[in-house]
Amino acid sequence: MKDKSLFIILFILFSVKIVSSQSTYDIVFSDSDRKQNCKECLKTYSKKPVEVKFSIIRQNKTLYFEINDKHWFDLLFQNQDDGLAIDIVSKDRYDCKLEEIEKTQIKGYLLKPIYSEALKKGLKSKGDNIYSVNVGEVPVSLLNKDLEYNILFLGNKNLCLYNVLYDLDSYESDLLDMGMYLDSLTYSTKKIKSIKNEGDFIRRKTLKFVIPFKKNKSEYSQADIKPIYDSLKLTDFNIKAINIKAYSSIEGIESRNIELQKLRGKSIVAALQSFQKPTIETNVSSLENWVELFNDIENTPYKYLSLLTKNEIKEKIAGSISKQMEPIFKNHRKAVVELELVKKDKYSSEMADVLLKRFNSAIEVYNLENAKEIQNSIFEKLKFEETSLHILQKMEIPKKEIFAKIMNKNAAFRYMLDERQALVSYNELLEIEKLVPKAGEIKYNLVAVKIKLWSSNAIDIDDVELLREINLLKKYDIDKSLILKMIVNFHMIICEKFMKNRDFDNKDKSVELINKSYKKLTLTDYDYLSLAQFFSYYSNDKLAIDLLESKARSIDIDEDLLFYYLNLTIINKQLTKDPNYRTVMLNAINVNAERFCKLFNYIDAGGVTFQLLEDEYLRETYCESCQ
Repeated sequence: MKDKSLFIILFILFSVKIVSSQSTYDIVFSDSDRKQNCKECLKTYSKKPVEVKFSIIRQNKTLYFEINDKHWFDLLFQNQDDGLAIDIVSKDRYDCKLEEIEKTQIKGYLLKPIYSEALKKGLKSKGDNIYSVNVGEVPVSLLNKDLEYNILFLGNKNLCLYNVLYDLDSYESDLLDMGMYLDSLTYSTKKIKSIKNEGDFIRRKTLKFVIPFKKNKSEYSQADIKPIYDSLKLTDFNIKAINIKAYSSIEGIESRNIELQKLRGKSIVAALQSFQKPTIETNVSSLENWVELFNDIENTPYKYLSLLTKNEIKEKIAGSISKQMEPIFKNHRKAVVELELVKKDKYSSEMADVLLKRFNSAIEVYNLENAKEIQNSIFEKLKFEETSLHILQKMEIPKKEIFAKIMNKNAAFRYMLDERQALVSYNELLEIEKLVPKAGEIKYNLVAVKIKLWSSNAIDIDDVELLREINLLKKYDIDKSLILKMIVNFHMIICEKFMKNRDFDNKDKSVELINKSYKKLTLTDYDYLSLAQFFSYYSNDKLAIDLLESKARSIDIDEDLLFYYLNLTIINKQLTKDPNYRTVMLNAINVNAERFCKLFNYIDAGGVTFQLLEDEYLRETYCESCQ
């Protein structure tokens, strides 16, 4: 089986058009008794446990049907005339040079069907609960082509089910980020990542803002940038890295537009670099702003342009129309700038063991301000793995009320740096709370860690009491939006309990509360992903799609969040034919054209499936942008 998760999309076919220059053997494609003949097959398939996975594996020219559940395999192929056949589909079918694709049941080369007796006799164990059976060979004429393998499930020799395998990325799910109080509220700023890839946390502070461009202007001076620099209050930080996406309006020659944007991006970097000595790591990309064009012409007389190709649009707007559209175009010339900041640290050159001695000496003489400064320097060493978490145990802090804030920072930072330390941090916070029972920040941190422990079943929780503790935070001047975020997380977790108990009414009430509440919150991209996955799992994809739809048409969306939205929607033909969906796809192309085009590769080359190109709307965008 592949390491990636295979989401198996099922189509029950009743159309009768078949490709018929080759034999279809004894398979019955159209039969008035289909419903009866397929009854057992459909019944077994409808009861397939979600844990049951199957796929087609190719070794050299031989194809194997692989499955992880022999019992279900035996149920599916009970009768003598139950079986399967493989339809070998070549990407040539979707060549962009073809005006249209012929719609047929059999899309490629149909192999001879194999029935129950041969399937069961040929099934061999490969270990690790994987079973495999030879189902045919790829013809010599197809060996060097990009191929995929669809499965025809047969009941009484009737075509009952036709399966296309879609390989969609899956992503780690989590709660909304509640943050922790250190000196002030601090967020982990988690990075969205695919389950199949190792991920990490963005440990630095990040800022994002937009700089507009005047037409044909490419140079930015220190004087242009200083008001922005001052407004960001960077006196305590250095810029570690800067990422700029520079957008031009779409009129004019594309190569000239791209070159102009590169110059603009570089001039912004140079102006920012003039404010500090440490060198700024830079990444500048330049794009034409098609996304906002399609968004902005939606309710205007220029809406018809969205139905044209890019080249056709450029031809249409040449001349007078370009001048008429200048009020629209002027908003499209901009740079989306993201700064990664690192706190200025006067102890940065000192080793961790030296800092530890300095810290303990400062605590010994009750020099709290110096101790906090050194503590932050130790945290920086921990962030960049220049020392280990063991250093926190060596920080000698007396258990006195005066040191409560310093102890709180240690406990909270331990948890933020490594969530596996949550229980240790929780117990430390309980001890600190005894010293300062009315400190709202300590209580907030305690509840935040408690919610996380509950979500991972690490401790037993009385959910009624936990909800009471969340609401009691109002007494300690904790921001209402933070409390609401905790309540949303509470209901995200308790939904699992309701589902296990088949208490669907209360599950639906929690989903509705979350759906109403999140609109009052400021969410990070990671939060959007967490909510979308929650809605998709516990309710339906529609709420998840509604949550992300407008964001997916925004040029400053996180790349992984945008591609997660494509995961949710790209196999939905009702959505892909919506004109707004083209805007989303163009956004994905702008963000990462190679990654977008790769979606249409064959599965073994990392694609979702090239059979997405059966959809004429997807094929049109693919052929325009990827070929």
